[in-house]
Amino acid sequence: MTYDLHIHSCLSPCGDNDMTVNNIVNMAALKELDVIALTDHNSSKNCPAFMKVAEEAGIKAIPGMEINTAEEIHAVCLFPTLDAAMDFDSYVFSMLPPVKNKPEIFGDQILVDENDEPIGTIDTLIITASGVSLSELPDLMKQYGGIFFPAHVDRSANSLLAIMGGVPEDVDFPFYELYHVGLYDEIMEKHPLLKYKPWLHNSDAHYLWDIAEPDRQLDKRIEEFLRMKKIL
Repeated sequence: MTYDLHIHSCLSPCGDNDMTVNNIVNMAALKELDVIALTDHNSSKNCPAFMKVAEEAGIKAIPGMEINTAEEIHAVCLFPTLDAAMDFDSYVFSMLPPVKNKPEIFGDQILVDENDEPIGTIDTLIITASGVSLSELPDLMKQYGGIFFPAHVDRSANSLLAIMGGVPEDVDFPFYELYHVGLYDEIMEKHPLLKYKPWLHNSDAHYLWDIAEPDRQLDKRIEEFLRMKKIL
């Protein structure tokens, strides 16, 4: 399966305003991707429109979120149903600090419908650290029926390795995301615990042209795990 399981919409303030749900789905269709996930920062509020558009286009879509934990670690959460994603969205939103977005500084946070029409904005800044710690994520995913994986572990900011300095033995995750695949050998040498887990290479797209090309396929172990969790 060709995939991209880390895509931001115009709801993420750092995402381009052209990242509407139809544009995302249509670009994924042009690139012949089999499965995509919408993972805005600390929010799943554009997932209802995204799921509807993807269903009509015949593309497998997964509702998700890129949560920013209390430690400032980014992790991608994926859910088997839209209801589960929206329930988790409500919980995470309740755990955000009451900081108002300043669009002129951070960017717009635009909610859209299935026709890409703006239906509102979110006033609370959603890119801040939430009150959810990394250690809480395994139990929260069990509660909401989802799974999570650390995002872009090789980056120097907002990554598991940058923040924690290594792989915590008390926080289990099924796989992880590399952003710079060329750093694989270096990362494995420094963090050998990751050798035993499969990895993904997603786009973390904030612009339409960044959405993944169809040159990557899901590791069979990851595909089987997602099917077992009824996410695929």
